[in-house]
Amino acid sequence: MSDRADRKHRIVTRFQRHLANPLNRRLPFQTLLETTGRTSGEPRRTPVGGRRVGDSFWLVSEFGHRSQYVRNIQADPRVRVRIAGRWHHGTAHLLPDDDAVARLRALPRFNSAAVRAFGTDLLTVRVDLTD
Repeated sequence: MSDRADRKHRIVTRFQRHLANPLNRRLPFQTLLETTGRTSGEPRRTPVGGRRVGDSFWLVSEFGHRSQYVRNIQADPRVRVRIAGRWHHGTAHLLPDDDAVARLRALPRFNSAAVRAFGTDLLTVRVDLTD
């Protein structure tokens, strides 16, 4: 990763971790992805943007394999997603061969614009919902 991309990653993740995510997690309508911490084993809730399509929920990670929730998924793909205030269990799949930029066109505009603007290594994630 270039120095510029690395700096961008540090700035954006610091902002998200300390300001944006704590605020967004409290919003009842915010979609949340809950993973299991790969070291702690504790639930980790991350605000995400995405869309449910049938029995799947699609999202794009702005920092790819550097995202903490992606690393948690690699360790344990069992996740929960809160959509419209209701929790759903599922299994997450990382899809590096999917065209993440094209995928963003099918997802909510506001979040997609932010992911494109701040992202440095886009990665599509599909969650197959079981309930």
